[in-house]
Amino acid sequence: MNSVSINNDLSNFSGNSRSTLKKRTLLFRYLAEINLILGAWYLQWRITNSINFDALWLSIPLLLAEIYSYFGGVMFVIGLWRPIVRQIKSLNQLNPPMPISDWPTVDVFITCYNEPPEMVEETARAALAIDYPTTKLRVYVLDDGNSQEMRSMSEKLGIEDLQSPLLQQEAHRIDEELSILNERIQQLESLFPNLEAAEEWLQQSSSTQTDISADIPGKFVQSLQQFIIWLKPENHNSNDTTKSILSERLNYEHQALATAINKKELECVDLMRLRYIARPKQPGVAHHAKAGNLNYAIFSGETEGDFILTLDADHIPKPQFLKRVLPYFYNYNLFSGKYEQNRIAFVQTPQNFYNLPPGDPFGHRANLFYGPLQQGKDGMNAAFYTGTNAVLRREALISVGLQYFVEEFAKDEKRLDEFDLIGGVSSNSITEDMNTAMRLHAAGWKSVYHHELLAEGLAPDDLSSTLKQRMRWAQGTIQVLVRENPLTKVGLTFWQKLHYFKTIYSYFSGFATLIFISCPIIYFFTGIIPVKTYGYDFALHFFPAFIINRLTFLAAGWGISSGELWRSEQYAIALFPLLIQSVLSVFTGQPIKFQVTPKQRQSGIYFQLIWPQLAVFMLTVLGIIWSLYRFAIGQLETPLVYLINGVWAIYTSSLLWAVIRAAVWQPAKNN
Repeated sequence: MNSVSINNDLSNFSGNSRSTLKKRTLLFRYLAEINLILGAWYLQWRITNSINFDALWLSIPLLLAEIYSYFGGVMFVIGLWRPIVRQIKSLNQLNPPMPISDWPTVDVFITCYNEPPEMVEETARAALAIDYPTTKLRVYVLDDGNSQEMRSMSEKLGIEDLQSPLLQQEAHRIDEELSILNERIQQLESLFPNLEAAEEWLQQSSSTQTDISADIPGKFVQSLQQFIIWLKPENHNSNDTTKSILSERLNYEHQALATAINKKELECVDLMRLRYIARPKQPGVAHHAKAGNLNYAIFSGETEGDFILTLDADHIPKPQFLKRVLPYFYNYNLFSGKYEQNRIAFVQTPQNFYNLPPGDPFGHRANLFYGPLQQGKDGMNAAFYTGTNAVLRREALISVGLQYFVEEFAKDEKRLDEFDLIGGVSSNSITEDMNTAMRLHAAGWKSVYHHELLAEGLAPDDLSSTLKQRMRWAQGTIQVLVRENPLTKVGLTFWQKLHYFKTIYSYFSGFATLIFISCPIIYFFTGIIPVKTYGYDFALHFFPAFIINRLTFLAAGWGISSGELWRSEQYAIALFPLLIQSVLSVFTGQPIKFQVTPKQRQSGIYFQLIWPQLAVFMLTVLGIIWSLYRFAIGQLETPLVYLINGVWAIYTSSLLWAVIRAAVWQPAKNN
């Protein structure tokens, strides 16, 4: 992942962190301004000079599609206006140092449903290997499928982890301290309640204080010694009173020792770092898919870490993950001389995949999003949470989640049964991650995008799984618009509203794409043209705007390979039927369920999934062939217009070709 820098050089900046404007941002701004001006000039010409009033049924939709695209471009430019690059020192290299005793506790949530246990085990092993104090790290397998195989794997791995040298050393320390405490309580229980024996025992306890004295109330032994001296007969008149008070004090000492022993026993139990949670699913109660899985873990009482690292079942974290991310959540207070927690709710890191075949036929590389786009959002405090490879502050999740639960409960008291499923991560959309981030931002919390590759996962390697994943993203994002419109959401800044709406807006592009790719086909077979002139005037207005638009896009993706940028553009166009279907399914109220993306390859040829793209592609090819035939026999009256439409048709067909190729793609066979 060439566009994701891993900055381990800590000598090139002062302080613990800094943020700078992304390189070449000024070049992008310059091109973007020209792009917007030329685009507006082109639209002005289209509206005033080029509408074909003889074919308004086609001319008006094309004009609306172009206007839609222009405003999408405006938001794209604004979203990339201030991309920032962050640098931060690792948790163990902060200056001044943060004592390890002050490091926060962290829960790692590995969400799974029906994935193979072997896959989850690999992720869990990597999570346990994160470079972090063993007593401050817990790893939880959140199995929403309640699989016996997953449970057995988790228990086996947990026991194996207990046998590791680090935990064995910790267990030995606890065992030694527990032995000392048990010996003391046995001595105390054997005492006859008389002043001489009690005083002798207390003197011995005082002379053998160890590091575990913190488990007994501070300086209690010495204060009790002084109290006994005061209670001796020569210093006090009532021997019965002396014995009674001393007995009470010895009982208190016994309780203190028993409490300390119980604490040490709990420490032994807590050494189990890998734990398994499978939530019960009551019939008739909504389960809320991944959001419900996460929320049950938060509210079940089994987890209590200050921060939560969320990982998908297949995403393998690197050992330095927490040390590279956690410093963002703290600021150093010069007056108190301590690190204090700030208002950052989550830190998102990039997603990348280790199973991508050459050429990335399914367009999974996301260096444009996990790069310029997220950095642009970060520059306006609008970085998105994307569900995995992110650390969230538990306090922020719970406080904001409970606020929304109260609102839901006020509308429908029956939702009390869902408290532990909707009180944290948003369950309002099947893209729970984006909606959760929006709620946190609206509540005044901040976010960070850390541009360093700290985990890698598995990408779908067949078209069926890929389309299922993209459909869920599209439907969930549009659900957010319908149920929690960012433009009207109280608490969001103008720039945050823009970023959230821009993402939602992009999922309506399927309608504009359908119009763009249909116009050449209609012209080839009918001669009906939506633009009144395709002559010199059209070329003067269209081509400068189109060329500068391409240059602006390249400047935005500087550092990302041209092949990846081309593939991202292909899929943005080629998935137009999926985007149209997603919009219609949400607005017509069709039932929408969270579908887990399969993590194992689904074999097959998937032409049935892309029949609209195939139909458009074949009609385009036939239209070009038909036009060439008519040209050969001398029947074309306006060859230049056909040539322009032909060039446009070839361009759109090359965009559609990506998904057609993906439908038949098969992995290379091992010899």
